[in-house]
Amino acid sequence: MDVKIEQSWKEALQSEFEKPYFAELVRYLHGEKAAGKTIYPPGPLIFRAFDLTPLPDVKVVILGQDPYHQRGQAMGLSFSVPEGVKAPPSLVNIFKEISTDLGITMSGSPNLEPWARQGVLLLNAMLTVQEGLAGSHKAIGWQTFTDAVIRTVSERCNGVVFLLWGNFARAKKELIDLERHHVLEAAHPSPLAGGAFFGCRHFSNTNEILISEGKTPINWKI
Repeated sequence: MDVKIEQSWKEALQSEFEKPYFAELVRYLHGEKAAGKTIYPPGPLIFRAFDLTPLPDVKVVILGQDPYHQRGQAMGLSFSVPEGVKAPPSLVNIFKEISTDLGITMSGSPNLEPWARQGVLLLNAMLTVQEGLAGSHKAIGWQTFTDAVIRTVSERCNGVVFLLWGNFARAKKELIDLERHHVLEAAHPSPLAGGAFFGCRHFSNTNEILISEGKTPINWKI
């Protein structure tokens, strides 16, 4: 199956694209669109996280659950929305933690592409969602695929920092080789977590780890 995705990822994940579950996933999405359902993000943006962060460049992985399900929000990057769109509550809290942790003022831009271009893989566990229905594509095969993505990073990269926020993301820890990589865990940044995310200092800690690995730290300021 020919999937339009950045070349390093295409080569690393080719075996996944050839498996029956992935063909079924593609058929399902085509069927939903044929039935008149609106799917987010738009087709060209489904693999945007991979296009902006090639496999050899991955230094950090931030794992989300599924794309935003309202019009104009989903852009293929976990927690990110396009310029001109109001930052969702979880992203607002992420920016608050960065400001407190690093002592910097964020611009308020909700577009996280600058992080992705520095090696932060902004990966959702599900890469699509039906409009207005959160979690609607959680059982169509995406988790099989993105679990393979996490394993691929674990096997082919070294010294990556995985930021696992909330119980859903933390459950993915078993896919990661903890002798080769670093895992930082915290509550989810959603307001539903009651502020438990605040004080995790994951952004300064990530940069300290990257420096110890001989890598360039992330400029988190947007």
